[in-house]
Amino acid sequence: MKAAALPGDPPGGRRALAIWGIGVSVYFVAVIFRTSLGVAGLDAADRFDVNASALSTFSILQLLVYAGMQIPVGLLVDRLGTKKVLAIGVVLFTAGQLGFAFSPSYGTALASRALLGCGDAMTFISVLRLGTRWFPARRGPLIAQLAGLAGMAGNLVSTLVLARLLHGVGWTAAFAGSAAAGVVVLVLLLLFLKDHPEGHEPEPLPHQGSAYVRRQIAASWREPGTRLGLWVHFTTQFPAMVFLLLWGMPFLVEAQGLSRATAGELLTLVVLSNMVVGLVYGQVVARHHEARLPLALGTVGATAVLWATTLAWPGETAPMWLLIVLCTVLGACGPASMLGFDFARPANPPERQGTASGITNMGGFVASMTTLFAIGVLLDATGDDYAVAFSAVFVLQALGVSQILRLRTRAARRERERLVASRVETVHVPA
Repeated sequence: MKAAALPGDPPGGRRALAIWGIGVSVYFVAVIFRTSLGVAGLDAADRFDVNASALSTFSILQLLVYAGMQIPVGLLVDRLGTKKVLAIGVVLFTAGQLGFAFSPSYGTALASRALLGCGDAMTFISVLRLGTRWFPARRGPLIAQLAGLAGMAGNLVSTLVLARLLHGVGWTAAFAGSAAAGVVVLVLLLLFLKDHPEGHEPEPLPHQGSAYVRRQIAASWREPGTRLGLWVHFTTQFPAMVFLLLWGMPFLVEAQGLSRATAGELLTLVVLSNMVVGLVYGQVVARHHEARLPLALGTVGATAVLWATTLAWPGETAPMWLLIVLCTVLGACGPASMLGFDFARPANPPERQGTASGITNMGGFVASMTTLFAIGVLLDATGDDYAVAFSAVFVLQALGVSQILRLRTRAARRERERLVASRVETVHVPA
């Protein structure tokens, strides 16, 4: 008697890296477009003559569309494949960036950001699925962190390059010029991207309209690992997202009295810290799977302590060394949020990976959207009291940690059960 050969992991290798790199380049450009408002927040307020609440609506609407699209996009990825969904996403976010460049009014600018958010929503889940189709499962945590690293590189380009273009060539030329990157990645995607390597085609699944949708969502949600992944993503991602996407520059300039150049350097520090920490977290989790939850909770705790210290610092402004430490710690939020996918991935079979990733990815963006709105409202209500406004961070962190602690035992038990079941599924046939 001998064990029958089971389908192996994808081979990985240079070709996998090249194909995956095309998908990552799409995500890279999407993040540049997504975070472009973070360096243009003050300019947008002047251009469209809006207050803090109206300014926050740009990012809130973009994130609302992004979060609302996560489950539909996950279903589309599972059904249509990565290439088709990514292509649609590129067309939408490029059109949104172009529309934002030429928007003559606040209303049309809002519509453009919503379109951009819709296209952006189709990128990250597609890239995660591309990684699972082209690389062995043991590489999953590192591949996910590297995808997040590419996103931070896009944020870095937005902070350094787009900010200079904005103040050099002006609003329209900067945003319209950046849209050319969307055309480039669309051409690469259409010419070279493949959903999976030869011989690793997924089994065809029956798609029966709304019944299929309900089954996919219900089966993914029933897994405690999916829900734990959502709450890990919810609790870890939003402090840095809010800071980079909109409120970091106004906080550093208006509340801390820094110049725009110095504030831009601190925003860059967040991104650089994210890139370094992402590599560390990916290696640690790849070698020690049990480190996922301590890393996530440790990041939440460190972020809360640094924010509390900064906001409560006596005097009008916090010292520069504290702001540097705060921005360094905020850089760990993105890599910590990627750990959410490391809970959802082993909890779901390959045919549900897109849907489960979509559910998980909703968490951080719902938290970011909520916090962006709360900060804008509190700033207007308190006469720009940033200490009060940024205290909204602690409320969402407390909610998220309570849910993580509630779900962690059930998720760990279910993951052990699935691991044991996979080990005993060896089929014996006559030699």
